Amino acid sequence: QVQLVESGGGLVQAGGSLRLSCEASGRTFRQYNMGWFRQAPGKEREFVTLISWSSGWSSGGTYYADSVKGRFTISRDNAKNTVYLQMNSLKPEDTATYYCAAAAGVTGRLLRADGVDYWGKGTLVTVSS
Repeated sequence: QVQLVESGGGLVQAGGSLRLSCEASGRTFRQYNMGWFRQAPGKEREFVTLISWSSGWSSGGTYYADSVKGRFTISRDNAKNTVYLQMNSLKPEDTATYYCAAAAGVTGRLLRADGVDYWGKGTLVTVSS
């Protein structure tokens, strides 16, 4: 069982930055693919980014949705059981609740919400124009 706790959300002006953190319980964190999804009011939950348990997967072990590529950066610290999401050049359309996600096994499972094994409770990010 893995528990995920997000932090770092808040209100920021367009063009600003925020860093989200997700701390995981358990001793097997390094074996999990980790990612972030987001859900805006009235919309479906959507994939944002993932980082593989293996740095050899794809381009440095990370993958981004086109909407955030070049602005968001995902990273992980296995010693701290924590994954981070650095969000720069924020836009009003980035406003959503951001959810931390974990999936074991094949990294590609984390590209879809139905492939997620564990979810955090979410942290709200609001970007004002």
